Amino acid sequence: MDMSYLRAHPQHLPTFLTHQRIRQTPVGGGSISDAFRLTLDDGTSLFAKGRPDPMPETFFEVEAAGLRWLGAAGGVPVPEVLVALPDLLALEWIEPGAPTADAARRLGAELAVTHLAGAPAFGALPGHADGFIGALPQDDTPSPGPWGPWFADRRLRPHLRRSVDNGALDAAAHAAVARVLDRIEEYGGDEPPSRIHGDLWPGNVLWGADGRAWLIDPAAHGGHRETDLAALLLFGGVPEREHLISGYAERAAALGRPLDAAWRTRVPLHQLHLLLVHTALFGAAYRAPVRAAADAMLRL
Repeated sequence: MDMSYLRAHPQHLPTFLTHQRIRQTPVGGGSISDAFRLTLDDGTSLFAKGRPDPMPETFFEVEAAGLRWLGAAGGVPVPEVLVALPDLLALEWIEPGAPTADAARRLGAELAVTHLAGAPAFGALPGHADGFIGALPQDDTPSPGPWGPWFADRRLRPHLRRSVDNGALDAAAHAAVARVLDRIEEYGGDEPPSRIHGDLWPGNVLWGADGRAWLIDPAAHGGHRETDLAALLLFGGVPEREHLISGYAERAAALGRPLDAAWRTRVPLHQLHLLLVHTALFGAAYRAPVRAAADAMLRL
């Protein structure tokens, strides 16, 4: 199998893998999927991963749709989707490189372009009302907004409930987050839906050997662009983050949609999304960051 054959017959890739006619090398691919580098007969490499059990058959279909939707914006590059089957996703291989200030500034500028390509509504990954973030379901039913109540009801409350039910959050942390949700419209920042990655913690930025940064593993949907920016600052933050923010702010302003002057005050609010995803998935180890983000918003 070479690339020309694969493009013509993507559905045949599992058969070739089963009969061991393609070299497979295990690589890092996230916390929920087994990932491999595949080398075809012509020397072309692919990144491939298998659907984790017991995720629905639409799991890779939604991820592929999200990558294509983000890529269609003409902003940050994403790997080309080569094969999207119920049990297998294969993407263009991106040779990894090192982050640089120039690459970070370019990432920021390109991310502004992606965001401002817009979305038809909040939620609203076109064609998919049922999405995923990691191994968790994500309600992408289109909503006209406004953003604050939508974010509270569709993004924060479901993971808050899961985190309480699994014992990851105690009563005090639960109460703090609930107070933030009750006040969400006080924090401002309402704006039209942007085309966002949706799970943009630093590990989902792939720094390429080509000097660019690429987006991977999206939970793409119509959301608030500050959610992506806040996620990039989680867990120590993306390398060269101030260059990234500068590049973003300059391009967003040039496109007529400058960042709100108070956006940094809302960073903990937006970070609550991924932090609650982590308590829902991984338990009490992330309780303290959830409480710290909630307390930061309650002090405003």
